[in-house]
Amino acid sequence: MGKFAINEELLQQVETLQLIVKDNIAGMFGGNHQSKTFGSSCEFADYRDYMPGDDISKIDWNAYARFDKLFLKLYLDERQLHTRIYIDASRSMDYGKGQKAIRALQIAATMAYLSICEMDKVSIYYIKDNKVYDLITNMVGKETYYTQINKLNDIDFDGEIKISEAILPSTVGYGDGMSIIISDFLTDYDFAEAIDYLASKKRNVFCIQLLESEELKPKTRGKIHLFDSENINVSYRKNVNKDIINAYKEALNYLTERVRTQCLTRNGYYLLANVDLSVKEIFLRKMMQEGVLK
Repeated sequence: MGKFAINEELLQQVETLQLIVKDNIAGMFGGNHQSKTFGSSCEFADYRDYMPGDDISKIDWNAYARFDKLFLKLYLDERQLHTRIYIDASRSMDYGKGQKAIRALQIAATMAYLSICEMDKVSIYYIKDNKVYDLITNMVGKETYYTQINKLNDIDFDGEIKISEAILPSTVGYGDGMSIIISDFLTDYDFAEAIDYLASKKRNVFCIQLLESEELKPKTRGKIHLFDSENINVSYRKNVNKDIINAYKEALNYLTERVRTQCLTRNGYYLLANVDLSVKEIFLRKMMQEGVLK
């Protein structure tokens, strides 16, 4: 289970990580960047109340002197975008020691914080069977982040996952930010249609595929009785030999390449990560290597 994956120690790491990568995430999130819709005008448009975590350089100090209250100046070329994070809450994410579930929650918390610091709005959902469940919606500002993010610990990893069946009927937004899917993608059900659907809605898609070491490089050999982690009524008795392992590796390579191609050909991002890596290693090493962080 992913219980207590979000704790004080992690949140301190997330804050430190944000300071390290803040100059490398330009273009990933949108709230602190120019809008693709309104052009490049710097014409003043409106005010809104200042919220913790906002860019203090945009505070109108003249307004503060008059009203003793902090206001942020908004311009026609700026808008707050909406980062939507989808977490695979199926039983296979709790495989083994549950490290996939733990890393999924920790990565979701980190991505949410990075987005909040870029002045984006954030919603976090979890997918179970063929439904998307709201967990945190329309989160803005650091203060709200710290009061809401512990809800991730309440997710129960169980059942199957049908990514496309779940996402297609849900509200996904249109052209207003990034959609992040965190999953092992080890499912017999379709996921490609969901990626296509998000891309058709002009969302920036980022698929993060998390796998255990045993899933990436299995060491199991001999006669064993295997159970489907998402459907306990399905089992297999196999003599796991070299041929079986090679066939498995080919199937895994096909799957990871399919997820990767589906994302990249839709102008999205893709990351495959071993959950033995720490959150810091995933962000500072893996994401840098893959060009997700510039």
